Amino acid sequence: QVQLVESGGALVQPGGSLRLSCAASGSIFSPNVMGWYRQAPGKERELVAAFSSSGSTKYGDSMKGRVTISRDNAKNTVYLQMNSLKPEDTAVYYCRLTMSVYDYWGQGTQVTVSS
Repeated sequence: QVQLVESGGALVQPGGSLRLSCAASGSIFSPNVMGWYRQAPGKERELVAAFSSSGSTKYGDSMKGRVTISRDNAKNTVYLQMNSLKPEDTAVYYCRLTMSVYDYWGQGTQVTVSS
């Protein structure tokens, strides 16, 4: 069984920064793909940033240039540093881990950008 636990979501003012964390536990094996997605009310879930199985990074268009994904393999944890946040970044941010045919999602963490 695999569990993903996100943290770091908060209410932040426009222009602010947040760092999200996602800790994976359980039977984790390589290669795997781990990343962040978000879903705003009334919108489809979209990619924010992810690591490929080779370790390369991919960023979605909506936050490119304002986010950085990083990981600590020893801790099976992936981070998302978000800067210059905008009200339109308000969403639930989800962590995703894919290993072979297995696909896991975290419960999500709310990010609200508002003054």
